[in-house]
Amino acid sequence: MAPGNNGANTTPEGDDPFGYLYADGQAAGATPPDGGGGGYGYPNSRTPRTSYNQVRAVGERQYGQQVPPQQQTAAYGQQTAAYGQPNAHYQAPETVHGAPSQPGPPQAASHGRGSGGRGSGGPNTKALLIGAVAVVAAVVIGIGVAMLGNDTDDKGGEAGGPASSAPAQTVEPSQEPSKQPAKPGPLPKTDAKKLTLAGGTSISAEVPGAKAAGGQYVAGFSQPGAALTWTVSGIPKDGQYKLHVDYGVPGKDSDATIDVNGTKQQRPLNMKNFAQAEEGDWAKGWTNTWAIVQLTKGTNAITISCAEGNQCNANFDRLWLTRS
Repeated sequence: MAPGNNGANTTPEGDDPFGYLYADGQAAGATPPDGGGGGYGYPNSRTPRTSYNQVRAVGERQYGQQVPPQQQTAAYGQQTAAYGQPNAHYQAPETVHGAPSQPGPPQAASHGRGSGGRGSGGPNTKALLIGAVAVVAAVVIGIGVAMLGNDTDDKGGEAGGPASSAPAQTVEPSQEPSKQPAKPGPLPKTDAKKLTLAGGTSISAEVPGAKAAGGQYVAGFSQPGAALTWTVSGIPKDGQYKLHVDYGVPGKDSDATIDVNGTKQQRPLNMKNFAQAEEGDWAKGWTNTWAIVQLTKGTNAITISCAEGNQCNANFDRLWLTRS
């Protein structure tokens, strides 16, 4: 078989095994497979079955009881005309109570977006966005103005007023340093041998155990009239102070009278045998005591004396003052 030739027939109808079904195929000589008058859908006849629809022009084919196009057009025109007729139950706006007798001016046709946004009833989102941006901008500007106003208040001293242009005053440093309260220093103390002695008293070092320099102490305090006076300076203020005394007794109690600036103090100086020494044992009898004295600021004279009624038999080692 040569290329381009698929059989004896040279027409397309001859190549179509079902060409006998169509009018064109039959005109070209197509026959059923059995060669007779029948065949597929054409029993004993060359006429195609009427149950198959023939090829028709657009608009000519009908399905069921379809109305022709001319009748459809006429019916549509009648329906359109019916929409134009007034309804028997419809009342014009003019007849409603309170309605205006004359219709208002015709509204202009809306093109595109209306005042309310898209269409005639939707919100205008662009206008709302612009309004929101304007509100935010106004708030930001207001906050900025308020902050600038506060800055001006801090700098100018008065709300809304300009800042003072006067130069700031320079504070001169104080020529004298501020006086801090002085810490109280130690109060005076002394050895008994440095005091003013009277009435048969004297300095001795015979009894061991004295704490004063050189082991020296004041002895002979054993009869009325015996006395020793301490002139003390540097008292910071008036008030009561404690007068401490290191002394020694021969294993028995003793006492003395205290005068401050010529004034007898209320309580005597108590010099008991606190060391619990045996009677007559001066070396074991060293101990100490204290009494309250009323002093004035500056210099005071403190006198310890053997007066009438005192048991005067003691040695004096050291004296010092403390705050009461």
